[in-house]
Amino acid sequence: MNDTFASRVDGKPRASGTVRILVWDAPVRVFHWLMVASFAGAWLTAESERWRLLHVTLGYTMLGLVAFRVFWGLAGTRYARFAAFVRAPAAIMRYLASLVTRRPERYVGHNPAGAIAILAMLLMTGAVGASGWAAYTGTGGEWLEELHEGMANAMLALVIAHVVAVVASSLLHRENLIGAMVTGYKSGRTGEGIGSAHRVVAALVIAAALAWWWTQWHAAPPTQATNATNATAGHAAPARASGGDSDGD
Repeated sequence: MNDTFASRVDGKPRASGTVRILVWDAPVRVFHWLMVASFAGAWLTAESERWRLLHVTLGYTMLGLVAFRVFWGLAGTRYARFAAFVRAPAAIMRYLASLVTRRPERYVGHNPAGAIAILAMLLMTGAVGASGWAAYTGTGGEWLEELHEGMANAMLALVIAHVVAVVASSLLHRENLIGAMVTGYKSGRTGEGIGSAHRVVAALVIAAALAWWWTQWHAAPPTQATNATNATAGHAAPARASGGDSDGD
């Protein structure tokens, strides 16, 4: 893929000729899609007592995924690290200004606006999960259940805004950002890609999630265990809880 307009990569001018490079390692991609499935699953099961076990299991799973992402943001590959995409306010404003001109600065990894969304969703997941845990264990009263639901609603709005932004960014940058999060590949200059996909680490993340779900299923009462096995295994995250059925995460 060749860029037909001048752009920047991490604040530096970028040549027009590009090649296919590996940007997103396997752990980042596994984390991303498990989070997508988990939030969807927990949201759909939030108001049903019948699916309470699944909702709670998915919530705790998502908290575990966030913990892993924090670790990988410090020790992961080049574009997975927070240091690679968390930028100063000036860089964020410059990027947003470039969007107005329809000649956006190009970043191999997350752009400054996307970085804000990622950090916000990580923090929001922690808040939703913590309030869900407190509500589920009876630590707080009804106000905490309402807070949990409200934060889950806010997180849903954030997710929707993120999806819209990704689609818009794909059009502006003329690249398939959703496809890149599936394959791990984007266009870039030779030498800008990462050297390894770290599939072993990704496999360990998947194995940990499956092991957690297995222990939850075996520790559950018969009725709840049956319900959990009928659900799609990919669902895993905290979501909204109704006022009378705030399951918690």
